[in-house]
Amino acid sequence: MSEPRVLKISFVPGVTPGKWMRRWEERMRSVPLEVVKVDEPGQLDALRALEVDLAFVRLPVDKSGLNVIPLYTEVPVVVAPKDHEIAVFDEVPVVELAAEYLLQDPELFPEWRDISDEIREGTRKPLPPMATVEEALDLVAAGLGILILPMSVARHYNRKDLRYRPVTGVAESQVGVAWLRPDGPMADGDGDPVIEEFIGVVRGRSAQSSRQPSIQAKQDAAPKKGRAPKAPATGGGKGAAKGGRPTSGRPGGAKGRGGAPKGKGGKGSGGKGRR
Repeated sequence: MSEPRVLKISFVPGVTPGKWMRRWEERMRSVPLEVVKVDEPGQLDALRALEVDLAFVRLPVDKSGLNVIPLYTEVPVVVAPKDHEIAVFDEVPVVELAAEYLLQDPELFPEWRDISDEIREGTRKPLPPMATVEEALDLVAAGLGILILPMSVARHYNRKDLRYRPVTGVAESQVGVAWLRPDGPMADGDGDPVIEEFIGVVRGRSAQSSRQPSIQAKQDAAPKKGRAPKAPATGGGKGAAKGGRPTSGRPGGAKGRGGAPKGKGGKGSGGKGRR
């Protein structure tokens, strides 16, 4: 006997797939979910290794062999030590960070890269080793630089020794969901209806949407309704058997009232021309 199907999903810190999980559990109780949190630098590793079926990721990602759909955007924030001057602002324009050392690849934030003092002067130092977000935040707390993160990530790692504020002039980050293409190098060549069902949930399709595989399967399994046979035509009415022109149900085929044929001499049976 085969094991029951389990849908496996990964997500990066700050992404909260809870609402989609609840919708899934309401609709597809027969397929339980298994959810694992992964680090952002390796957010596609489990998916490409076939350890999970879908992955909630931060975009952009390498889309080779994948289907990827964006879900929503997030406000970027700058994270600095708690005594940093950003603490007095409600939001910080990116130009105010030109003199800061960014503890991230400048190519990820071209808006900062293009106004950075150290890049313009050629004095930027290599990044220190950082394997996780926690390690990067430790460096920020030590006063070695700043980070630009999605707001949900900053909230997820809420720390008393740090401050974060929205930063303007920087593109918002995107969250998306990724899964293997049926024709991709690691896929089996057939679209998985369970995965497609979950994608429908994420896209907001209703439980009765005809685009959901579960509804399509029910429609395919339902007996087809045929048309009732037409009743045979009766004589004298419309559609009478060939051999005479239909007469709209009037006797004798007459067009005049009372069934009497019209003649030159008069109208009906009481005309002047009757002999």
